[in-house]
Formats: sequence, structure tokens, C-alpha cells
Amino acid sequence: MNKVILLGRLTRDPEVRYSQGENSMAIARYTLAVDRRFNRNNDEQSADFISCVAFGRNGEFAEKYLRKGTKICAEGRIQTGSYTNKDGQKVYTTEVVVENQEFAESKNSQGSGDGGFSSGNDNSAPEPSGAGDGFMNIPEGIEEELPFN
Repeated sequence: MNKVILLGRLTRDPEVRYSQGENSMAIARYTLAVDRRFNRNNDEQSADFISCVAFGRNGEFAEKYLRKGTKICAEGRIQTGSYTNKDGQKVYTTEVVVENQEFAESKNSQGSGDGGFSSGNDNSAPEPSGAGDGFMNIPEGIEEELPFN
């Protein structure tokens, strides 16, 4: 089985091209910075930079919504290949072919404005504030409405 799930941030805006022909298809390439869980041997690099490619509708989604710094979850498969460069040397490639991608954080938590995802009319209710312990505060007087008393 060849299955990959990545959680990371785009290092730059996706590079999108369209294939030639009657049924042109979007091809989006981007790099995800994926944090490492552990540092080994005091390695300063705490992230891996993984090349990804998305075709068709996934490529169009990347072109329209993904930007540098966007945190996404990408699911796909590893694909290896090779080509001969202009100097006659064989170059080996490894990339993730993205089969599914979705946002991994809300646009409000990105910290740098709306991240380009604003539709112009934000009718969302404010988030309830927590008590700092990870639980939401429950207003007084609604205890009898809760199903787990």
C-alpha cells in the first residue's frame, strides 16, 4: 500500500500550469514544510520540505485557495521518477501526488489577516471563550438543559 498523509504549511504560493490539448488540466506544484516530532543529534532542521503535485480539480483548488503559509492536510501517494538533465546526469525525483487536500486551521487562526479566503461578508458568530483549561465556559442557568446531568 502506498499512502501518505501530511500536515504542514506551504512554503510558497503553488505554481500552477495547465496541460495542452482539448481537455486541459490544472497541475499545481507546491512544497509543504512538515514539522518533525523529534530532533535527532541536535539537528537544527526541525521540518522536512516535501514536494507535492496536485492534478485536475485538486490543482484548481490549490490555485484558487492555497497560499504561502496556509496549513493543510494533504493525502496521497509517493511517486518516484527520474530524468536526464541538460548536463547528461540522471536526476531522481520523489514527490507526493495529492489525491485529497483540506484546510487544517480556520482562517481566523492564521494570524495574518484573512489569508485570502474572505468572501467579503463574515456573518460568523464569535468563538466562545475558554477558561484556559481547554474547556468552554457554560453560562449560568442552563444546567437543566444539558443532556448529561
